[in-house]
Amino acid sequence: MRSSFLCLSLLADLATFALGATVVFPVKLTWEKGAPDGFERDMILINGQFPGPALNINEGDNVEFVVTNQLPYGTTIHFHGVEQYNTPWSDGVPGLSQTHIQPGNTFTYKWTATQYGTYWYHGHTQGQLEDGLFGAIHIQPKSGTPTPFTMISNDSNTLRQLNEQVNNPQIVMLSDWSHFTSQELHDVSIAAGIDPLCGDSILINGKGNVNCPGVPFLMSLVPPTITPLLMGQNLTDKGCLPLTNNLAQTSYPHNLSAVPPGVFSGCNATTSAGATIEVDPHNGWVSLNFISTASIQEMVVSIDDHPMWLYAVDGRYVEPQKVDAITFSHGSRYAVMVQLSQPSQNYILRVAGDGLNQKIYGQAVFHYIGGKNINTPHPSINYAGTGTASNVTFLNDLNTVPFPSITPSQTVDQTYLLLLNRTGAAWQWSINDNTPFNDSLEDITPLLWNPNTLANTPLAITTKNNTWVDLILTASISGGLQPRHPIHKHSNKAFIIGYGTGEFPYSTTAEAMKAIPGNFNLENPAYRDGFYTLPIATSSTWMVVRYFVQNPGAFLLHCHINPHLTGGMGIAILDGIDKWPTVPAAYGPGGNGS
Repeated sequence: MRSSFLCLSLLADLATFALGATVVFPVKLTWEKGAPDGFERDMILINGQFPGPALNINEGDNVEFVVTNQLPYGTTIHFHGVEQYNTPWSDGVPGLSQTHIQPGNTFTYKWTATQYGTYWYHGHTQGQLEDGLFGAIHIQPKSGTPTPFTMISNDSNTLRQLNEQVNNPQIVMLSDWSHFTSQELHDVSIAAGIDPLCGDSILINGKGNVNCPGVPFLMSLVPPTITPLLMGQNLTDKGCLPLTNNLAQTSYPHNLSAVPPGVFSGCNATTSAGATIEVDPHNGWVSLNFISTASIQEMVVSIDDHPMWLYAVDGRYVEPQKVDAITFSHGSRYAVMVQLSQPSQNYILRVAGDGLNQKIYGQAVFHYIGGKNINTPHPSINYAGTGTASNVTFLNDLNTVPFPSITPSQTVDQTYLLLLNRTGAAWQWSINDNTPFNDSLEDITPLLWNPNTLANTPLAITTKNNTWVDLILTASISGGLQPRHPIHKHSNKAFIIGYGTGEFPYSTTAEAMKAIPGNFNLENPAYRDGFYTLPIATSSTWMVVRYFVQNPGAFLLHCHINPHLTGGMGIAILDGIDKWPTVPAAYGPGGNGS
């Protein structure tokens, strides 16, 4: 067993945070009609708006997030990326940390902002994220927090501008949207035996429209290397792989007659207004803090004529990198500084889906305040998220380096080998031993109350407090075509220390490092709460993440492609089973909101 600078730092921070202010944040959830892309459907509004209101707080504040559920069904709220130190009962996962908040009830989540940066809150019951249940969280760093901006410039005026903007960021929420509710899509996926990875639009700050550029144009975006995966077929008019593509939908039995019109084809364009992001050129720079709330789409972002200086990932500072485009995994957050040195006019902020499942696109106006309402497009990416020139620089998020430097242990106490796989149907997934984490588990007695409920099953793994753990995430080509899986780890972050293609015939990381040392980095690896696995098109892939156990409780590890989560792609991690927390009476049976 090892002590860690992570633990020592946390104890010091918690002593400081105990003195923080208390912020009460009430939200009311309702089920109403809305049309964020010009097509009306039932959706969730938060305090009457979409996306929900932003929670803006200071590092060290104590949060009371009060949820009044006026939806026609139960719900919970998860605070994505918030570590929930000493408050695992506020992590918001039904069946793990709480029961559902029933219609008409109120539930108060209490937690301390032990981190700085950009996070978000979202529904964690079944597919409610897909229905609009999300909003932004921004936590202002405490005074004296080191920043990496001298790695962008040494000019005193520029540094002053950068530090002003980091304290006044603009939140940009990236979403995908379907004209079907999450329950409708889930019912269709089961009845038809399909993976429903086809949407209708991309939204920026809750606004967008439906684009229907036509099949010939969409097919022109398919690179020759990918063409064989289409199996001689065209994309649909919505830009999706057709349902009859067995590489995407597998050879499991299907009942395609159960798929209603409009799910994979039948594009109907809308002309609703998109978002405008206003920036003041007198400030010199602007901080844009992007949040991907995507349910199914992998999205690429760029701004015409404006390179971006990445300076934070998943809420934490990194060594800055200058890039033209960033690919967003589901749930990820990237903060960038953009210099406002171009002529005062309009530019285009482009968001393109670049996953194999669909070609889809959205955009917003990037407007210089006081500038002309004219625009001359100079795109860095096209409709498919591909660079328009050979010198367009894309972020390699596996090469992001934490700032200040932080390193993992060189050895571990425990290793779990996990397999990401389809299990029994195109819509059904698992993370361990081909055993889906079915949505029925949302209704069990929360594991935080009784950690033995799933003992000795593939649905839960256990760790001891103050130890280091490796999670080896493997995906086999034998399971068919798979996208990149955005695996999200609840509670604290982890280091991405290794990845590669091919099979992983090793039982431990140490064994693998002896055989293929070039595939590992224990000096300055990326430090994330989300891990984007490599896609499976022609070979198996694997990834190793390493984390320190310091917050006992029941936490979820799962794919953040929402249909994959509802299809069973998750596992419970019972961290610190030897130091299991005592649940306050208010959060136990018959307590807060039960």
